[in-house]
Amino acid sequence: MTNPASAASTGIASPASKSAPAGSLAQRLGDAFLTVRHETERRAAPLSPEDQLVQSMPDASPAKWHRAHVTWFWEQFLLGDHAPGYKVYHPDYAYLFNSYYVSAGPRHARAQRGHLTRPGADEVTAYRKHVDAAVIKFFNETSDDKLTALIPLLEVGFNHEQQHQELMLTDILHAFAQNPIPPAYDSDWRFPAPTISGDAWLTLTEGIHTIGHQSESFHFDNEKPAHRALVGPVKLARNLVTNREWLAFMEAGGYEEATLWLMDGFAAAAREEWQAPGHWRKVNGEWQIMTLAGLQPIDLDAPVCHVSYYECDAFARWSGKHLPTEMEWEVAARAGQLNDAFGIVWQWTRSAYAAYPGYRAIEGALGEYNGKFMINQLVLRGSSLATPDDHSRVTYRNFFYPHHRWQFTGLRLADYGN
Repeated sequence: MTNPASAASTGIASPASKSAPAGSLAQRLGDAFLTVRHETERRAAPLSPEDQLVQSMPDASPAKWHRAHVTWFWEQFLLGDHAPGYKVYHPDYAYLFNSYYVSAGPRHARAQRGHLTRPGADEVTAYRKHVDAAVIKFFNETSDDKLTALIPLLEVGFNHEQQHQELMLTDILHAFAQNPIPPAYDSDWRFPAPTISGDAWLTLTEGIHTIGHQSESFHFDNEKPAHRALVGPVKLARNLVTNREWLAFMEAGGYEEATLWLMDGFAAAAREEWQAPGHWRKVNGEWQIMTLAGLQPIDLDAPVCHVSYYECDAFARWSGKHLPTEMEWEVAARAGQLNDAFGIVWQWTRSAYAAYPGYRAIEGALGEYNGKFMINQLVLRGSSLATPDDHSRVTYRNFFYPHHRWQFTGLRLADYGN
């Protein structure tokens, strides 16, 4: 369960603290729920209603849609299925704010979410408050046995909302990056300082290792079953690739050299006119990057980010190296041998996003959460600077299409000695 915080620390008055006994399961669930819900609102707070409406590309979603969708999730899968007598807040919201749950009913087209001028941001706030109050009421009125049985669903709900908290930042940054007068989401924001320590390379000798989640603590279904895999021999870069190294690739003509690229990647680079990582701009002859603090000079020693799998694969080939597999990454990270494995950039691996041996999706609508996307995507490991606290673990499998680069995505290299 997500680590709970007191209602006072969230800035939201908690009905659970008034009507549920202190320390009870209902209060603990209520505090955990409100902590997650507050973080969504904290991230939305700097945004104007106009900011919350914009959808800068089909892969991104408006901030108010994220706020409403995660609310619909609680209404649909917790209140609608388990709270007797609950009536939905608005009959149209399931259609507007369902994402991809086909078994939950029809839904508005993803690429058209930015057309939803109504409900407005204030109406979405009212919707969130209504569902929050209903969830807390449900916790307070439900037996411990039933609440205990619902904890797996609640944990999915907490983690689902945290995933959208990350998307809120990456999506608004992409929108702001399209603005000719670049706005700042938070003028005080700073890129995390990287860790540089130890030898440049760590060696994984050949061995059979257990890969995947091995305990009953929270995990998504795609992290299991745990299974054995042969890993090594290989050397992994202890550090992430930096802007300085990437700039050398650019200056060497890396974006124009077809022999470095996968065919689809070179076509994507040409089509999208990639000459640098996403959000980079040349200003008065100098490279700058659009950040959550607005347009900033490139920090050459910071890890490169907003790069696609295609770009990372080309960079690795230019370097005479490779990208690691997700199994190699997991073994090294589990041993604590990777600098900045978490908290700066998601790291591309060369592993296809596919089912682990013996995988079966969970039953019901939530079975659509991960399994049906196991095709044509690549696995990223770690977490990024936009990932909420308590949402990282060594077995977490993020996944995107190889051309995607609006997330905080970077890389580290692998060397097979050939």
